[in-house]
Amino acid sequence: MSITTAYGVDGMTCGHCVASVTEEIGLVAGAENVTVELVKGGTSKVTVTSTSELDRTLVAAAVEEAGYQLVAAA
Repeated sequence: MSITTAYGVDGMTCGHCVASVTEEIGLVAGAENVTVELVKGGTSKVTVTSTSELDRTLVAAAVEEAGYQLVAAA
């Protein structure tokens, strides 16, 4: 069974930003698929499909590693 969770991420402005966040979240254990709806200068919606519920602190750390900020769910 897959779980889909949406997160809000601030600070992304381009395709490189999207690639960085997608790559870092993809490294979180259990993450299977990451999609990003880019909102330049606003809160982008990041949807993650995973095998189990992901630890929000791990997702936040992955987003911060990419250079951005996890905010309230999108």
